[in-house]
Amino acid sequence: MNKALLVIDLQNDYFPGGLFPIWNANVVLANIVQAITRAREQSIPVILIQHVANSELGISPFFNKNTWGAEIHPHILAAAPNALVVVKEFTDGFEKTTLADLLSKFQVRKLFICGMMTQNCVTHTAISKSAEKYEISVLTDCCSTVSEILHNIALFALSTRVSLVTLQDIL
Repeated sequence: MNKALLVIDLQNDYFPGGLFPIWNANVVLANIVQAITRAREQSIPVILIQHVANSELGISPFFNKNTWGAEIHPHILAAAPNALVVVKEFTDGFEKTTLADLLSKFQVRKLFICGMMTQNCVTHTAISKSAEKYEISVLTDCCSTVSEILHNIALFALSTRVSLVTLQDIL
């Protein structure tokens, strides 16, 4: 079965010094770097999803186009220097992006999803109408949000729709 690893919104604004630092960001960053390394060792494509705010709608609190905060974290870029990048404006990584086309190109059937805002972009991508044709696994120790309790609530909600796994379980 062809697989892909989606890394959602690992961008500078979510880390210390950014405009919206979140809970456990550096631990999750280290785990995702491990996930990328394992995926690359198995020739599993790594796709980075980057959220960039639509400047036509006004200035966003974070992820504004052409800012340091909107850039993908340098540790992710170092771990996946040749990864494909899909830019999005919405919470769902499929919504008005090239993600579905890329997955089709690689004949992907199974998606491992990780990244930032467990309850938002991770959830909306994992349960997107466009994701229904894939076998979805969310890497629980490779996701984060504003607090541990919100992270756990989001994972519990996701558990009825997708597989929840840890980095050690897969890849």
